[in-house]
Amino acid sequence: MLDQILCIDDDPITLMLCKKVISKALFSKDTIALKNGEEAINYFRDLRDNKEKNASILKPQLIFLDLNMPVMGGWGFLDYFTKEEFAEFNTIKVIILSSTIDPDDLEKSKTYPMVIDFLPKPISKLMLEYLTNKLEK
Repeated sequence: MLDQILCIDDDPITLMLCKKVISKALFSKDTIALKNGEEAINYFRDLRDNKEKNASILKPQLIFLDLNMPVMGGWGFLDYFTKEEFAEFNTIKVIILSSTIDPDDLEKSKTYPMVIDFLPKPISKLMLEYLTNKLEK
């Protein structure tokens, strides 16, 4: 079981489903839901700034990321998140969860070392079992 994961998606129903499935599958102790890439960037800035004051603050071990969101989408988030400013978080694994599996998006996702998979929505218990096996390797 992971300690903490982050779900970034603009759809409140998807976020609710994510939290429920993750909780039922005992996949993570804590699930944080954010509505877009900008909220996530701000979350990691706060985490970084507060970690200097409090070393016991957890950082997520995994991010479920939607691509198409207002304000800042998944690609914008990844472009920002791979900058030196966020280097201390580059061990966090990212799973892209998308409602469309565009071959171009799949290829683009492979250019980001932190992206370990590209999966279709919605999240499911079977998907979490697959990821548990993948993360243990």
